[in-house]
Amino acid sequence: MIHHPVLSAFDSFTGKYNVYTDDPPDRPFFTDATRFALFGAAVSAAVASKILDKIDCIHLHDWHAAFLALLRTFHWDYSALKKIRLVYTIHNLALQGVRPRRGNESSLEAWFPELNYDWSVVADPRWPDCFNAMAIGIHLSDTVHTVSPSYAEEIQKPSQTPQFYGGEGLESDLIQAHRDGRLIGILNGCDYPPERPATRYQFADMLDLFRSRAIRWSGVWDTVPTSQFTIYTRALELGKRFSTSPILLTSVGRVVDQKVLLLREAGSHGKSGLHSILEALGERGCYIILGNGDREYEKFLTETSSRYENFLFVNGYSDECADALYAGGDLFLMPSSFEPCGLSQMIAMRHGQPCLVHAVGGLKDTVQDGRNGFAFKGDSLRSQVDHLVQTASEAVALKENQPAEWRKICEKAAASRFRWKDSAAQYLEKLYGTE
Repeated sequence: MIHHPVLSAFDSFTGKYNVYTDDPPDRPFFTDATRFALFGAAVSAAVASKILDKIDCIHLHDWHAAFLALLRTFHWDYSALKKIRLVYTIHNLALQGVRPRRGNESSLEAWFPELNYDWSVVADPRWPDCFNAMAIGIHLSDTVHTVSPSYAEEIQKPSQTPQFYGGEGLESDLIQAHRDGRLIGILNGCDYPPERPATRYQFADMLDLFRSRAIRWSGVWDTVPTSQFTIYTRALELGKRFSTSPILLTSVGRVVDQKVLLLREAGSHGKSGLHSILEALGERGCYIILGNGDREYEKFLTETSSRYENFLFVNGYSDECADALYAGGDLFLMPSSFEPCGLSQMIAMRHGQPCLVHAVGGLKDTVQDGRNGFAFKGDSLRSQVDHLVQTASEAVALKENQPAEWRKICEKAAASRFRWKDSAAQYLEKLYGTE
């Protein structure tokens, strides 16, 4: 509906448009903040001029959309928007869109030099010369929403990283929003099609799929990346090693600190969580991770795949590969350090694959330990790693030694429902103020 050349992030290498621009570490959000500031101004203008008419509620998502709340409050041209209800959803509090106040082409006063704003409302609490787009959305919206009830509770507590991720510096603002009755947690939903949503591959066919993807992904490079070579050779060896389907542990997701930290960090025995899980699993099965993201984590997982014969890191992403793991795995691992909601665990459960999760955020709200899956906790990073490894070993032992009990957990996972229609009903009542 709204287009401008600045809004496009075209990657000439892949020939695709990206949502985000990969700016260097010393200029975080530099390009994207300008793009989304323009987008917020364009939407504000379209609503104020009634090009987009008969709107009674505007729903903003994360720091990217908070510029509309800023203009609605402090820009005279958009004062008409004050009559419209504003809902603000926090999907990930860790990304806040912090940029300078002035003195930079990607700064508040470079975008909106005419803005008559209250600096105390828009300032970042940690960097006094910067503004915080996430904080703006929290301060200036009628209702603040998180994508699970537990995440709404967690972000009112100060972060103690890396063992606990809470308000990330904005906990005081969120506590106030809660006191004002403006902070509401509603769990995201999942689709449940009447027919099985994905084909369940035989293990050998799944490995063939991963090898074919590795060849395709390698085609865009002048030389074959180590990660793709490792996918191909390890998948080939796994096919020879297991004549029948092994116990299959799976993960699908972004390979970033949030998702993989507990796999890389060492437990009390000095080994990483991932290496300990693989050694405990031994000859009985294998673990396959699909994803991409941070290069250091990709390197760690690729190195592990080259060393451990029961581990395959599929460094890339395709829906077909993801569906194969969701539908074909025995135990889905999601040891996120924090998780606002999480969808992967819902999708795996939909296929009857129990999940092993860190009992935080939306994972805590969807997986019940010992009933429809497995959950672990820990007061420190080391204890979290230890409990992750212990819980994984106990789950594998349960599948091996108590098949009837394992089937019950699988059945309860498959029967768990987190329907969008239920979430939507709460949106209408609690966020939008309608029935």
